[in-house]
Amino acid sequence: MEPRSARLQRLVREMVKFGTVGGAGVLVNLGVFNLVRNVSDLPVVRASIIATVVAIVFNYVGFRYWTYRDRDRSGRTRELVLFLLFSAAGLVIENGVLYLATYGFGWDTPLQSNVFKFVGIGVATLFRFWSYRTWVFRTLPAGEAVAGAESILKQEPRRPAPRQRVP
Repeated sequence: MEPRSARLQRLVREMVKFGTVGGAGVLVNLGVFNLVRNVSDLPVVRASIIATVVAIVFNYVGFRYWTYRDRDRSGRTRELVLFLLFSAAGLVIENGVLYLATYGFGWDTPLQSNVFKFVGIGVATLFRFWSYRTWVFRTLPAGEAVAGAESILKQEPRRPAPRQRVP
């Protein structure tokens, strides 16, 4: 069993990496949202959904190839389906907050829309962190990780090349 401090350090590193990718994803999300809002006549929530989808694609690449690069890769199709499923749930949470603020309370100035989009992203992020680490990017079972490392070590040792003697 791993010491508690080592598990805590690993969790903190994971949260920092998740936050880094997620923070960049927030910038992508808000940037695309404001771009779509300013160059089109789409309603606020539709512009937000487009921005969220772009950010989901951005985040998947960051999570798979940086944050969770050491996690199980055996079921890539399963991983992608679960990622999209939980991302869609996060999309509903995120844009539900914006929808409620815009159409429920009438808060639809550009500043208010950005504030509530950001709040929605924050609430959805809590859900996404839990679901991604629990269901999508699963940790390899300890036995599989050890077996994989041992198989590398048990490979046939290489014989050193014969030395040539120079007269």
